[in-house]
Amino acid sequence: MSFCYRHFVRPVLFTQESEKVHNRTLHALGTVSRSRLLCGVTASIYGAQGLPIELCGLRFPNPVGLAAGMDKQAAAVPVWEALGFGFCELGGVTWHAQPGNPAPRMFRAIPDRALVNRMGFNNGGAEAMARQLTAWRQAGRWPNHPVGINLGKSKITPLEKAAEDYASSFKLLRDHADFFVVNVSSPNTPNLRQLQDKSALDEILAALQEENKSFVVPGLSRTARTTNNEQRATNRKPVLVKVAPDLSFEALDEILELTGPRHIAGIVATNTTISRPNSSHPALGKIYAEAGGLSGAPLRARSTEVIRHLYRQTKGHLPIIGVGGIFDGDSAWEKITAGASLVQIYSGLVYEGPGIVKKIVRNLGEQLRKHGLSQLSEAVGIFSKES
Repeated sequence: MSFCYRHFVRPVLFTQESEKVHNRTLHALGTVSRSRLLCGVTASIYGAQGLPIELCGLRFPNPVGLAAGMDKQAAAVPVWEALGFGFCELGGVTWHAQPGNPAPRMFRAIPDRALVNRMGFNNGGAEAMARQLTAWRQAGRWPNHPVGINLGKSKITPLEKAAEDYASSFKLLRDHADFFVVNVSSPNTPNLRQLQDKSALDEILAALQEENKSFVVPGLSRTARTTNNEQRATNRKPVLVKVAPDLSFEALDEILELTGPRHIAGIVATNTTISRPNSSHPALGKIYAEAGGLSGAPLRARSTEVIRHLYRQTKGHLPIIGVGGIFDGDSAWEKITAGASLVQIYSGLVYEGPGIVKKIVRNLGEQLRKHGLSQLSEAVGIFSKES
């Protein structure tokens, strides 16, 4: 299936402008999502075997998830499960609707299996996301895997009001997803990465957790709401932080210092990078000269480095979602054995096609058997443990 995509489908798609192909694909997947029959057919072809893992109080059917940026509008929520994904992360979504940066803003570096984008959090805003997610639930089309939402800052919101901006989105969307990811690491919103500074991030997380601690299960009695603080704490939605691969280890360690005080449930490592690989290829040089974040194969080594550092610094006690340069089972296994409990793909889906999840999950199962392990959690960080 991957062979057919790479040799017949992808060459046709790659003759067209990248963002236009993306939008057409999402439209088609949205159509599939609205049909039980089409989703069933899709699942029969691309569905992955079970390789479950529990994390942050959630059960993931398998460890391979859809990275943020692919489905910003929640346009195709049901189909990601049919394509074999063990979870999906929607967004990034911002409080205010915004068009993003001027086009063209997405580019392919084909020889390096990479993408450069400067989308700039183009999305319909938190209210539109809430309406779309409500519609999927009401239609009975909600997936059986965890659904996350990636939260970004609106471009028009000044940095000093960032905490309020993030908290507004979280408050509105809190009941619509299983976990949330605070995105302060995209390179495509002016000055956003300044929010990775410990004090700025602390303010954002404090605002989110103030909203989070008031979360109670619908139907809980008034008495329980006011007296059972332990129950209320248990019902916090997991809030993770997505970090940039360009941060120093010292800066990453400062973020880790907020784990306990701000109830960080995990780290997503990593976002796209502003660095570029060396290349003498004329076409690649032109693409790499474009402003924006680089994703895909060139990011693989650095993202794994960051994962390994985070795992060692936290002694494996903080969940990590690994993302960056995952195209096959070997690259996913690399991330998991470095310390990631879950992995996500974006560029890999673009380059390898819809069969990628099934292939990765099958290979991970083979790796477990090869190493004499019975479950995925046993593999997490086995090559990063210090002797």
